[in-house]
Amino acid sequence: MNGMDQRPAEDSGSPPRRPRRLTVEDYVRGVREGQRTVLARAITLVESSSRLHEAQAQEVLHELMPHTGQAQRVGITGVPGVGKSTFIESLGCYLIGCGRKVAVLTIDPSSARSGGSILGDKTRMDRLSREPNAFIRPSPAGENLGGVARRTRETMFLCEAAGFDVVLVESVGVGQSEIALRSMVDFFLVLLLPGAGDELQGIKRGILEMADLILVNKADGENRLRAEQARAEQNAALQYLQPATPGWKCEAGLCSALTGEGVAETWGTIERFYRELRPTGALAQKRQGQLLDWMNDLIHSELRRRFEHHRQVTQRRSAIQQAVVRGEMTVVRAAQALLEAYDQGRHSPDTNSQNTAL
Repeated sequence: MNGMDQRPAEDSGSPPRRPRRLTVEDYVRGVREGQRTVLARAITLVESSSRLHEAQAQEVLHELMPHTGQAQRVGITGVPGVGKSTFIESLGCYLIGCGRKVAVLTIDPSSARSGGSILGDKTRMDRLSREPNAFIRPSPAGENLGGVARRTRETMFLCEAAGFDVVLVESVGVGQSEIALRSMVDFFLVLLLPGAGDELQGIKRGILEMADLILVNKADGENRLRAEQARAEQNAALQYLQPATPGWKCEAGLCSALTGEGVAETWGTIERFYRELRPTGALAQKRQGQLLDWMNDLIHSELRRRFEHHRQVTQRRSAIQQAVVRGEMTVVRAAQALLEAYDQGRHSPDTNSQNTAL
């Protein structure tokens, strides 16, 4: 079986058989045994918007959480055209050659508009997708950034419980998705193009400030000199930035995902990151902080959702908004009025703000 998450084709001569409904115990056992079919179904379960599925998914994750946390979590980003897919495939194949098991995930909120992540096209990583020790999973379609980030986190935990010891998470594009990516990985890698400044590449300074390693990709052939110049410029600029990870100095390097040059050295840098940070407790502290931040984000998101759909709030919102734009009510008083409407009605029996699963 190759590394892509695929369902086997049905026999065209017979009606398709519905897969047997799995229990929590079935999911836990199958994932722990590394059964790809069960892992794929578990990921589909956590991606489901069904209340019933969500309750079961949380039970599965609860049982599997003690078996997570051993993998190296690496986030990779860069502007379109920088060669992220080629780099990830080159790095993934190198790691598999070193005896590692690699899961490749993505944060792609554009899938909500396009109907599926760009990773759904397996030709992007054809060589890696054929490796038995690789698992490639696209973003779920139809989700906003918050939803995609949450599903990606939960998928990462499932892959770790299934025995994948390296998780590569790709962010498609440069923007808010990079902030979500930074919040779930240990090591954050930014790919740049040779011979183009940050502004031309669409890279915001804030993205570079989050980096643990900056790589100038496509450093081959005629691009070599421009790549070396770009590396020197980035290293000079890094002298004035605070480290994204306390105790670790970000540097800029070169690589060519096409030829494989610099890939082994890149992984050597990542390994050194873990060797230096694990003994100090800094890595564990970072992961604990990420979990608490995620919990708080979920609470804020759910409270906002409940507020937006609260009956008394929706009934009064339009009139209050009109009062604000006409200058008849201050913004602060308007906000207070809507919050009071929420507080007064949230315990009444006719409200639609009842507790729901996150």
